Amino acid sequence: MADPGIWRVREEAAPLAAHLAATLGGHSYPAPAAPSNREAFRQLFHRHRAWILLMTTGIAVRYLDGLPQHKLTDPAVVTLDEAGRFAVSLLSGHEGGANELAYRVAAVTGAVPVVTTATEALKPLVLGLGCRRGVTPAQVDAAAGAALAAVSRHLTEVREIATIDLKRHEDGLLTWCRQHDLPLRIIARADIRHRPWQHEASAWVEQRAGVAGVCEPAALIAAPRGGLLLEKFNHDSVSVAIVEDPLWSGWSACL
Repeated sequence: MADPGIWRVREEAAPLAAHLAATLGGHSYPAPAAPSNREAFRQLFHRHRAWILLMTTGIAVRYLDGLPQHKLTDPAVVTLDEAGRFAVSLLSGHEGGANELAYRVAAVTGAVPVVTTATEALKPLVLGLGCRRGVTPAQVDAAAGAALAAVSRHLTEVREIATIDLKRHEDGLLTWCRQHDLPLRIIARADIRHRPWQHEASAWVEQRAGVAGVCEPAALIAAPRGGLLLEKFNHDSVSVAIVEDPLWSGWSACL
């Protein structure tokens, strides 16, 4: 995806905009003085193929009023609150790449990626992955495939991959995710440490990462209302856990 434009409405968001520009390679625009901010954005809307809007979704909707034309040509738009809590894929989720951008923003800010497109919503599985340094895409593929086969499930049912922040630059894992068009959810080590869901603690992982385990807690944090379908499954330097998130149609009848 081309470098995104980064737009803010308040100067208080300048540090966050600068961080996004530095980590994602985007272009941060200064906040024009009100009331010209909205008009200035509208004039620049088609300059970028993707936008990160540092504002509430309500303000973003008003800024976008009348601008979107077609899902195949509209720029991707992700909104991020100024506290960096939620990265919302708002416009052109699939075709424009806003879903992918939301995960990229989340990975560098610690935000929760919010994706509401139906394709993702109907995929119930989250894979938590941990791995040794230097694993290959083939190793990740073999481990994920074996874990899914153990519970008679398929990769097409997987919504996202979750791992610890220490693995955000692991080439083999990143390449495998790209090969299968799967978003990678980065979970902060501190969050994993404070949510010690782990059936069998690993002294090796504890020594090197400071947490009792990676794959199980990462998957459960990514899908907090889900349950473990497969506990930690080790295969050739890769550990996999599978969490199944109940779909609304599957559990609403029990309410």
